[in-house]
Amino acid sequence: MTTAQTATVPSLLERVFAISARGSSVQREVRGGFATFFTMAYIVVLNPIILGSGVDKYGHHLSTAQLTTSTALVAAVMTAIMGLVGNLPIAIATGLGLNSLVAFTIAPTMSWPDAMGLVVIEGLGIIVLVATGLRETILNAIPMALKQAISVGIGLFIAFIGLVDSGFVTTPKGAAVPVQLGSVGRLNGWPVVVFAFGLLLILVLMIRKVRGAILLGIIGATILAVIINEVATVKNWGLTTPKIPDKIVGKPDFGLLGHFSIGGGFAHAGIMAAVIFVFTLILSDFFDAMGTIIGVSNEAGLLTEDGKLPGIGRVLLVDGVAAVAGGAASTSSNTCFIESASGVGEGARTGLANLVTAGLFVIALFLTPLTTIVPSQAATPALVVVGFLLLTQVKDIPWDDWEIAIPAFLTIVLMPFTYSITNGIGAGFIAYVVLKAASGRFRDPGVLLWVIAALFAVYFAIDPIQRALT
Repeated sequence: MTTAQTATVPSLLERVFAISARGSSVQREVRGGFATFFTMAYIVVLNPIILGSGVDKYGHHLSTAQLTTSTALVAAVMTAIMGLVGNLPIAIATGLGLNSLVAFTIAPTMSWPDAMGLVVIEGLGIIVLVATGLRETILNAIPMALKQAISVGIGLFIAFIGLVDSGFVTTPKGAAVPVQLGSVGRLNGWPVVVFAFGLLLILVLMIRKVRGAILLGIIGATILAVIINEVATVKNWGLTTPKIPDKIVGKPDFGLLGHFSIGGGFAHAGIMAAVIFVFTLILSDFFDAMGTIIGVSNEAGLLTEDGKLPGIGRVLLVDGVAAVAGGAASTSSNTCFIESASGVGEGARTGLANLVTAGLFVIALFLTPLTTIVPSQAATPALVVVGFLLLTQVKDIPWDDWEIAIPAFLTIVLMPFTYSITNGIGAGFIAYVVLKAASGRFRDPGVLLWVIAALFAVYFAIDPIQRALT
């Protein structure tokens, strides 16, 4: 590199990212990019396990290798775009909670391409909301307590999925209880030992404030699983047996790219159910992204005095495009990751950190064989931990105000108890407008919430309505 080139590189980075203007440096941005990657890299392992565990209406599973490629690819591309367009140190990848909704609620009612088509529609819906300025209207229409309750409910739902998929909690056949500890009312088998070890390891690392605690916990539990599988005969690992692969570096499998259907979901699940699915995806993605963007930006000192983020429209637009890309690649809706705060903690203040994180996701594309040795018992502890993190928002709900506390409660408990995010959100909205009307303040929710509640009422009553019409 010549002297002239050396001189132009910093000025080019400054023009694109305003690094010094934000009180940062190239070294801080690089360090922050690495920190963000290592705190969220678990998604490359975890997302294939979650989506791979789901079964569509026709009994089909998605390929773990293809899911790994899609997950890393979309994360790399959209994280880089967020860095260049939004100039924020906020990485993007498949959203936890959103992928659970797709895998366990949407896909079972249709085919996988149909389900991913609804994800594409969700992303397009977010783009329309951003382009038309309707995001402010929606934000003002839904009470903050209900938004917080949705996150808390998703947290409990994710944790429950983790406990069930690990075998720590099971559904006994013919027993007097709906769930129980282990397969016989107590913990048994080496796979459960791996889960317990992984969960405790992640929690200890988090308490010790070790960066990348979730990823390190998954790696540690996987190593233990491999060792156990080598020295003992274990048959109940589930979909993935922890065996050392023949090779570490592998060719990415892009077989899921473009494997989606825009209109199929409406044909198989019904128009009303498909609309509710899309609405639920939009609601969860839109508000989760808003919270993450504002939270991370505030920690980075990028908000104005009145709490606004300059250029937030571009950032939200990228988030919508990420949802479309996730559906098009069959990796579920992609969104902003709260783990980006770890990069901010390391000094990242600009989108340059995102380019570093994106580059590391590109490298991860070629390490697909490593993901085939991770059993669900090693990855599901992360679901329980993420569930805890989402659950912490419960403290902000005003529990002394029953008109909002009861809808929040129903939203939270019905997600894990009915194994459906959609049911929780719908019950919360309906309860909110009904209780407001019962107290004589039927105008408080606003027209938009009444319309949404009516849609949910039809959704819940779709079976008797269909019976009445036939």
